[in-house]
Amino acid sequence: MSKNTNKNLRCVIQKSGRLNEASINLLRNCGVQVELSSRKLKTGCNGFPMEFLFVRDDDIPSYVENGAADIGIVGENVVVEENKDIEIIQRLGFSKCRLSIAVPRDFDYRGVEDLQNKTIATSYPHVVEQFLSENNVDCTVSTINGSVEIAPNIELADVICDLVSTGSTLVANGLKEVQVILNSEAVLVARKDLDIGKERLLDDFLFRVQSYLRIKGYRYVMLNAPTESIESIKDLLPGIKSPTVMPLSMYGWSAVQAVIKENIFWKIVDDLKKLGAEDILLLPIEKMVL
Repeated sequence: MSKNTNKNLRCVIQKSGRLNEASINLLRNCGVQVELSSRKLKTGCNGFPMEFLFVRDDDIPSYVENGAADIGIVGENVVVEENKDIEIIQRLGFSKCRLSIAVPRDFDYRGVEDLQNKTIATSYPHVVEQFLSENNVDCTVSTINGSVEIAPNIELADVICDLVSTGSTLVANGLKEVQVILNSEAVLVARKDLDIGKERLLDDFLFRVQSYLRIKGYRYVMLNAPTESIESIKDLLPGIKSPTVMPLSMYGWSAVQAVIKENIFWKIVDDLKKLGAEDILLLPIEKMVL
């Protein structure tokens, strides 16, 4: 297939499902407003020179490798399984899951050697075969597309290897997770032969993505406190570099502002109050450019 010669950066994403929704949300937070339509498989956007293709997630690596698209947002599990000549350029931190081996509840699993001479049902034969080879296990791999978890119950396989998020589906089908063979999340992938113009667009887009991802888990905290407590408060609120401290018109009081991890805030809020901190505000951050 000929390479995409459009001057816009062409991105391919999943046409429906959770990864589609999370991808669109990421794009919106990066100032890229995708023109959505239930009938269109190709569309433009506002806010950045990009266009989008909507395809099955399993096809995304192929679209990027053969040049039909410049970049794509896809699960790392699909990238590893499809084994195409593309690059992972950014981990995106959403759609996290794991590819795991699961066995019937009464299966006494002690280690990978217990898979010897068994039949494994999976939608990820490449990953499973590589794992078995690395562990010197001789096993029959049966490829199933969808509803893998039912295979042991209908005697189609002894065990399975499938994506796991909460594990509730395994439990509902009488299975237990025993071995994680791949941790996965959504990733941004790119083809390896982008021209200079596309490389520059990709750098600009990556800057937006990284600025957005950087603030996940961070919050902006503002408070008023006695000036005599500021040094102790600064020890609790190191911030990105150091807190901003400004005197208030009320003598003996100062305002403190800092960017911190939200989980840290809840650990130190009582200590802040003991140091006299008042009017404490915890605010979301939209972007962070360093």
